[in-house]
Order: sequence, then structure tokens, then C-alpha cells
Amino acid sequence: MSKILIRGAKVLGGEPQDVLIDGAVIEAVGTGLAAEGAEVVEADGKVLLPGLVDLHTHLREPGREDSETVLTGTRAAASGGYTAVFAMANTFPVADTAGVVEQVYRLGQEHGYCDVQPIGAVTVGLEGKKLAELGAMHESAAGVTVFSDDGKCVDDAVIMRRALEYVKAFGGVVAQHAQEPRLTEGAQMNEGVVSAELGLGGWPAVAEESIIARDVLLAEHVGSRVHICHLSTAGSVEIVRWAKSRGIDVTAEVTPHHLLLTDELARTYNPVYKVNPPLRTERDVMALREALADGTIDIVATDHAPHPHEDKDCEWAAAAMGMVGLETALSVVQQTMIETGLLDWAGVADRMSVKPARIGQAQGHGRPVSAGEPANLTLVDTEYRGAVDPAGFASRSRNTPYEGRELPGRVTHTWLRGKATLVDGKLA
Repeated sequence: MSKILIRGAKVLGGEPQDVLIDGAVIEAVGTGLAAEGAEVVEADGKVLLPGLVDLHTHLREPGREDSETVLTGTRAAASGGYTAVFAMANTFPVADTAGVVEQVYRLGQEHGYCDVQPIGAVTVGLEGKKLAELGAMHESAAGVTVFSDDGKCVDDAVIMRRALEYVKAFGGVVAQHAQEPRLTEGAQMNEGVVSAELGLGGWPAVAEESIIARDVLLAEHVGSRVHICHLSTAGSVEIVRWAKSRGIDVTAEVTPHHLLLTDELARTYNPVYKVNPPLRTERDVMALREALADGTIDIVATDHAPHPHEDKDCEWAAAAMGMVGLETALSVVQQTMIETGLLDWAGVADRMSVKPARIGQAQGHGRPVSAGEPANLTLVDTEYRGAVDPAGFASRSRNTPYEGRELPGRVTHTWLRGKATLVDGKLA
């Protein structure tokens, strides 16, 4: 692999520097660097970040290749600046055995656009009744460390306690989809003024908050790690903040769409805005932004949820829940967190690379942009502004809530261990 010289990049948004890549590692970072025969990338003041890491991606393969495949999903990831993604377990068959997680892991290795780390199911078939083969999945070639029934809540407290006890033995983490099912039967959107006016079944905030409260107490009791998926309410923020103040080992994520969009969009009855958990109120959005800024919420995760056209192009009640997000996540974070002054680019690197890699134990990712480190990097044109056009997505699905919306920033280059996966905005 030849040498690559990235010239004049703002590392983590700082002063322009040169970064020299030799093979799979960063050889040097400084000013006035030169390397004979190196491929030169003129960064022209673009921001250079460690490759992004997504702790919450749905790749759909095996079983729903009409929505996404490991290939198309990882191509979308590379387009969005990601060098590693964690693939959720709600596939067909469910990723609840060593065989299935190894299949997903090997597909990721074959395609090479980003590293794919499978997430194992907590319970057999996501049914919430019996623990899946957690130990076998951890000991497999995939080395699973994160377990989740995402899409469904582990609502049985005894099962959740046992899962926390089991993963503690090897330093794993249970990622909970916090949704009390009995409080959300028939729910179509956030419970509040808008749901009442539209006559749609309401999804109360307490359905999320009650599960989070229970699970942080279980984690404290067991002495294990729990991670809260797609936290969406101001009340949830306060519970996590309280838990951290007690020293409970809890981490939490927020999605880009919950940082920007509100339940007012349901007034359009456009199912592209139907998502789980639902879009909340402006008050919740502001609380989530502040919590991400102050560290109460640890990371941004996309919850990239691709669906075929027919599953979203229908009436609201029949539509599938979910949005694609890998290719727009960084732009949404730039708009909601950078342009509002709540975070700087070093903070974005922390929330979108360093901490998700640490939570998921993604080796070689989320590392400093410095000599001797793996060359997993993302170059961002922060001055760019443009309307989102899903026709240009690498993802197989197009169910984005941002179609036609102007967003800032564009990933121009992505490198995975020194190999370019995205060059000048085009997949390599």
C-alpha cells in the first residue's frame, strides 16, 4: 500500500496540519511534511476526524436483503464517514447463535468498506423468554461484546438481570431498547398535544423512562454495564444523569433525528417520520442536545433502519418504523451541535468515534489522529451546504426524513486502515 499525504487538514478542527499515512498506520502528523512518491490529498482546511463508529446499525442481512445488505450498508457507512459499525441482531434468522453472528462478521470482512461487529440477541428469537447463547457468541470468531434485542424491549426484569450477570463475566454490555410494551400498545407517535389533535395512539415518555429507571438499578445491583439505546425524552436524560451521579455503569446514545426533528412533523401524515422511539417535542430535543454536550448522553448512534419503498409508502398506521441515517448523521450533528456552539469538532470526534468504539470495544477505532495509530480517518468539507438527495445514497433504501432539506457538511474521504473507501465523495 502506497503512502498518502493529507495536506492542510484541520485535525479535530484545529490548525491546519499534514498527516502522512504509510500502509495501515499514521506515520507522522505535523506541518510541512513531505513524502517522495506519496499520493497527495489536498485537504484545503477540511476537518480531519478519526473514522466514525456507529454502535447501532441495522444491516438487515440475513433475511431482509430487500431493505439492505452488509455490502450496501457498509458502502453507506463509508459514504457517511464510518469505519466501523455494530450490526443489530433483528435479522432473519435472528443473530442469537454463534453461527449467525459469524456469518455477518465474515460478510463485513469480505466487503471491506468498514469493519462490521455483530451485536448478539439477548434472548432467543428476540422473544424475551430465554437467554440466547451469549457466551458462545462472545467466544465465536465474531467476538461479540454487545447484546441487544433492539426492536423489542427485554421487559422481563428477571431475564434482564440474568443477562447483565452473564455478560459481566467477560466485560460485555447489554444495550436496552427501553419500551414498556404494555404502555405502548397501539401507539403511533409521541403522546402529547399533537397526537391528541391528530387522533393517533400516543406513545408516552414514561414507557421509555420506566424501563431505564429499572435497568440502571438492576445494573447497580449486579455491578454490570448497561447501555441505553436511542434515548429520546427529557425525563430519560434526568434518570441517566442521576444514575451516573451514583456511579452506576450506564451509557446512553441519541440518534441524529432525535436531535433535530419533532413530533410536529407527524402532522404531515408522512410515514417517513414514523420511527421507534417516536419523534418527541421541542423541549425533549433541546434537553437531548444539552445532555449530549455535557456528557450525560455519551454518544450519537444512527439507528440506521432501512426499509423497502412499499413498507413506507403507505398509510401511517401500516407503515414500518425507522429511518436511514448513516449518510446524513454527521451533517445533522454539525447543524444541531456544531453550528449551535454546543460542541466543537473534538467533541464530535469524542461522541461519534472515541466513545462508541470504547463502549463496543472496537479495536483500532476511535484512536487519536497521531503517529503510530491506525489510519482510520474521515475528511469533512464543513463549508459545504446542499439539499439531501436520497437518489444518490449508497444504501439500498431511501427512507430518509431529510429529502430536500439543506444540511451542512459533506464527507469527502474515508480511509479504513489506510485504504481509501471514499474518494472525493465517491466510493472507491
